[in-house]
Amino acid sequence: MTLQLPTSRASDRPLSGDLSERRRAFRNLVEARDSVLLPGAANALTARIVEDLGFQAVYLTGAGLTNTHLGMPDLGLITATEIAESAARISDVCSLPLVVDIDTGFGNALNAYRTVQLLERAGAAALQIEDQVFPKKCGHFAGKGVVPLPEIIGKLKACLDARRDPNTLIIARTDARAVEGFDRALERAHAMTEAGADIIFVEAPESADELRRIGQLPAPQLVNVVIGGKTPMLELEELKSCGFSLALYANAALQASVKAIQDVLLILKNNGSLRGAEDQLATFAERQRIVGKDVYDAIEKRYAEV
Repeated sequence: MTLQLPTSRASDRPLSGDLSERRRAFRNLVEARDSVLLPGAANALTARIVEDLGFQAVYLTGAGLTNTHLGMPDLGLITATEIAESAARISDVCSLPLVVDIDTGFGNALNAYRTVQLLERAGAAALQIEDQVFPKKCGHFAGKGVVPLPEIIGKLKACLDARRDPNTLIIARTDARAVEGFDRALERAHAMTEAGADIIFVEAPESADELRRIGQLPAPQLVNVVIGGKTPMLELEELKSCGFSLALYANAALQASVKAIQDVLLILKNNGSLRGAEDQLATFAERQRIVGKDVYDAIEKRYAEV
């Protein structure tokens, strides 16, 4: 008897556990430069929902993980071990290609090298490293700083050398736009491309014109769309016309979750029950479907019959 995970709404085929297949699929998505939507997930449950809705890849957000795992702001407080553990949990239950935010690599080039090894073993299809000073801050916070260009190039090369699978992609992010200006950010993006970065991520551009100029860079590009952030919220077709490969919505699910939790618990507090709020809750059956309870029921039954 062969047990298979449920099929997603996006496909009729059983979910694949082959990491190399996931990485090849993600490379193909990136190379198409079709502004693939990339939702963020801070935990395995959210990643399951992302897959169930038919998205093609998922992003483990460092900010979201810090907010949900620690209840703290995105100020470089999460560790490489915590991110690797979360990535492994997501990879265990979600067959989508997983993009992982590794912040600044958690130290120097040697630390970045080891971080890539940890996350590749944990199932990452792509890893994102940035040029902020440590401890870093959210890309849309004030008061950021960036390391000298040779330092981030050294870290980037360490990341490229550390990967075992050539289809594990390295995303190079620069936060120089807010620190040194847009032109200097583009200079860093070109240097990162020359160093071998697979994808370039210029964080927090502040106009549609800047987005268009970023999209003209030679390497595939990622744009980060932050609700309430500094970057204009262009429609998907506009991002496609700019040439972006990936449109990242890193914490949309998290922000929605915070609002939903506040709304429902406020009803409970004010009314003493959830009567009348049922339509704001997933049903008990839907909750069990999302986490694949039928799969575990089948496993339990299989071994009870031995």
